[in-house]
Amino acid sequence: MPEAVDADTMGGEPDGLERLWTPHRLAYVKAERPEGEPRGCPLCKKTESDDRAHLVVHRGEHCYVVLNLFPYNPGHLMVCPYRHVALYTDATDAERDEMAVLTQRAMRVLARVSSPQGFNIGINQGTAGGAGISAHLHQHVVPSWEGDSNFLPIIARTKAVPELLDDTWRRVSDAFREDQ
Repeated sequence: MPEAVDADTMGGEPDGLERLWTPHRLAYVKAERPEGEPRGCPLCKKTESDDRAHLVVHRGEHCYVVLNLFPYNPGHLMVCPYRHVALYTDATDAERDEMAVLTQRAMRVLARVSSPQGFNIGINQGTAGGAGISAHLHQHVVPSWEGDSNFLPIIARTKAVPELLDDTWRRVSDAFREDQ
């Protein structure tokens, strides 16, 4: 019978760090892009693409609403124009106006499905401005709750998100369909 392996020393000496195991995220690590999907910009979504697979919860005429793949909180949404533009000043009037309307609608939907006590709304422009994806304009809509902060992001650089993305997608996309 093989010798038992001590999980604390697998692969060498212990490093003194704790691990937050998130095996559900392996699906994103191993995911292959469907044939024909652009490899460059993760926010360029074709209207004929699979909304569930791409976390799109609502589509408008000029913009769409998508769950953030790496959310700060459950229900963290992004409102994006379909066009690949980097800056707010590059958006057309129609794109700008629809971003505003969809941001308001996203707030109503999130208020109904998860009762947040506040929201963070913002656009990070350019890498120096904090944009993780600086080449494609997007506005964040992040629901917030009092008392939902802890030491993990500060000390461990880890964010604990209590709901799987697919569960959030289902609740939020259903609510968008009901909010006409």
